[in-house]
Amino acid sequence: MLMVELEVENMEINGRKIGKEFPPYIVAELSANHNGSIEKALSAIKAAKNCGADAIKIQTYTAETMTLNSNRKDFIIDSGLWKGKTLYDLYKWAETPYEWHKKIFNYAAKIGITCFSTPFDESAVDLLEGLNAPAYKIASFEIVDIPLIRYIAQTKKPMIISTGMANLEEISEAVETAMEYGCKDLALLHCISSYPAPLEQSNLKVIEDLRNKFNLTVGLSDHTMGVIASVTSVALGASIIEKHFTLDRTDKGPDSDFSIEPNELSDLCKLSKDAWKALGKADYRIKDAELDNIKYRRSIYVVKGMSPGDVITRENIRRVRPGYGIMPKHFDSVIGKSVNRKIQKGQPLKWDFIV
Repeated sequence: MLMVELEVENMEINGRKIGKEFPPYIVAELSANHNGSIEKALSAIKAAKNCGADAIKIQTYTAETMTLNSNRKDFIIDSGLWKGKTLYDLYKWAETPYEWHKKIFNYAAKIGITCFSTPFDESAVDLLEGLNAPAYKIASFEIVDIPLIRYIAQTKKPMIISTGMANLEEISEAVETAMEYGCKDLALLHCISSYPAPLEQSNLKVIEDLRNKFNLTVGLSDHTMGVIASVTSVALGASIIEKHFTLDRTDKGPDSDFSIEPNELSDLCKLSKDAWKALGKADYRIKDAELDNIKYRRSIYVVKGMSPGDVITRENIRRVRPGYGIMPKHFDSVIGKSVNRKIQKGQPLKWDFIV
């Protein structure tokens, strides 16, 4: 098994720093949810921006570059959402036409949201390089396409690799190839390549394991329904969250059934960032929000009036709230000592009251 020794804690895409020290980077995956309409694609990009996403991602391929136009059994999908379709027909239905790309990239730049893509072959990379794409995504199914990873790495652009279906050796080989051929900003996304993915099979703990094994920025490409898995992943170290996005699931496009709508994307953007804020850091000092309440901890108070020379007993002091007296841990040590002044019931016991 190939393993790599890397020290890459953070990465950057289009000026946005990404890593555990920064809020999660939210990628809205448009994929085929344009349903053949450039106007719908642009509307989705605008909606993603309004929802708070950091980036919109498309996919760059044609049916011809993705598969063969064949009715042989090998090329017919036999289960899932697309059962009965040929691969060629599915990708012809889902493709984002190459002639749309420039308009999509320009529009995203105009409204201030980062746009990048998943290329599926070298011609797609060439097209995206001509558009100055700021980053590249490797789909789970392409993690084994080492020549493609090598070609993309040579652009020296940031690369995000989804790991669905890949074993540890395949992940290691992809990472080693990317780094060897020039990629310096690299992230791995844990992914379950099922559409949709069952929540109970999410195995989010893999996120921690990927970080520990590769010392890379890690995240989640989430195909489950809803946003629970995505938000939970932040607590396990996910710095990137990718989620399929549609304006309306009732459109019934190729990917709409497992995509989130704008209200859900807004929730994801807010909740994931709130989850990141809640993580904070390992710090045992009193927090600012606690300062007003520390006075209400327990301390030792006098419960029966005492005069100079009286002996402190268990009957004339108690451990109660608030915390203006001697700390409770000293309760046993003050028993049997004398006081040097008159003390009324309800006064906190102080060290300078004791002989």
